[in-house]
Amino acid sequence: MKIKPNSKIPALLDQSVSPSIRVFESGAILLYLAEKFNAFIPTDTAERAECLSWLFWQMGSALMLGGGFGHFYAYAPEKYEYPINRFAMEVKRQLDVLDRRLADNRFIAGNEYTIADMAIWPWYGALVANKIYEAAEFLETHTYTNVLRWTHEIAERPAVQRGRMDNRAWHPEEAGCRQAESRENQSQCAHQSGASVPVHQAGLRL
Repeated sequence: MKIKPNSKIPALLDQSVSPSIRVFESGAILLYLAEKFNAFIPTDTAERAECLSWLFWQMGSALMLGGGFGHFYAYAPEKYEYPINRFAMEVKRQLDVLDRRLADNRFIAGNEYTIADMAIWPWYGALVANKIYEAAEFLETHTYTNVLRWTHEIAERPAVQRGRMDNRAWHPEEAGCRQAESRENQSQCAHQSGASVPVHQAGLRL
């Protein structure tokens, strides 16, 4: 509870400083690590504002995807048409927002890969790739061509692939994020990790 007052993961304890700093909630963790290691967040004021806007867009939107659409479509014991259609309409609106954004930008915040991509990709990238809820056909995700392009490009990033391997439930604990070799992999691992891992134990270093 001291690290996770909301009793939810992820949470992070930075023991590289004294006194230790606790950070909870994924968006706060991403921002904290980006600022600490001066990586994956723009330094230009306008570009930084754009990045943070999309980071917080994810914080406010993903609940409609996971707790809304995902629950009623994939997990609810009884299937009711109204909530499924209601949340599907909202998720398709969100996908359209992303698709229009990515029509003129390689990544979410512009031409550089940032914490905005790290926050959004695990949810919406997995959705259009049919990795969660098995709802790609129902939502017609093939029509969001820019989101698909972005999804596939990020999936090919070596650090993303290593981060996904590190977070498989069956993966040996000793082979986790501590094997990270690059700053990108370290940041990706820290974001995708589901545990409360001290920063120095997660292999994060300048």
